[in-house]
Amino acid sequence: MNAPRPTVKAKRIVILGAGGHGRVVLDILLQAGPHQVLGFLDNNAEIHGRRIDGLPVLGAIDDLPAVAEQQGCDGVIIAIGDNGARRGLARRVEAAGIDLISAIHPSATLAHNAMVGRNVVVAAGVVVCAHCQIGNSVILNTGCIIDYQTMIGEGTHICPGVRIAGRVKIEPGVFVGIGATVIPKVTLGCEAIVGAGAVVIEDVPALATVVGVPARRVKLATASEDVAAMLLPARM
Repeated sequence: MNAPRPTVKAKRIVILGAGGHGRVVLDILLQAGPHQVLGFLDNNAEIHGRRIDGLPVLGAIDDLPAVAEQQGCDGVIIAIGDNGARRGLARRVEAAGIDLISAIHPSATLAHNAMVGRNVVVAAGVVVCAHCQIGNSVILNTGCIIDYQTMIGEGTHICPGVRIAGRVKIEPGVFVGIGATVIPKVTLGCEAIVGAGAVVIEDVPALATVVGVPARRVKLATASEDVAAMLLPARM
């Protein structure tokens, strides 16, 4: 006779962010299992006490420590699209001693030797190939492809349908718009933005926005204090 499979206890999860991305994350968690999603926290006071997709909005994000204690929460995932806000909030959650968990859709394909950090969202149909490294608080959105030996830094968002070739280096906080393509061995600098449908064939500087086919630079942003701190080692 086959030995009975051990029972896996469902983790009790709170989602930070009750917008559209929060609903996507909820669906991923419910499909991936085993998770018991307790509800959402969101700073929009107008939705406090309401139910979203059948689950309550339990309060504001700053209420997390109290909610986690009251509800017996095992972990948190941050469902906020803004890269900087998501990254900063993740650091606050960890500093409070609360575990960050990832949400990986069961239809996603991840190589056995791919490395995935904490607070990562991997949506339906994503493909992550051999020896890729996915940093903390990254969003890999619906149907994107991350080819071999690519490194994706903390707090990056790879939008639906993006194709990232092999050995690409993506630094923290990058946003790659829907349907963009990046050729092999390119570097996307910290906080760079790649427009929807762009084809990137050369390195993109930190804080730059590139658009078009082939991608060309249209803007260079000013670094915030947080971003400047990340750039400092590269400038020494």
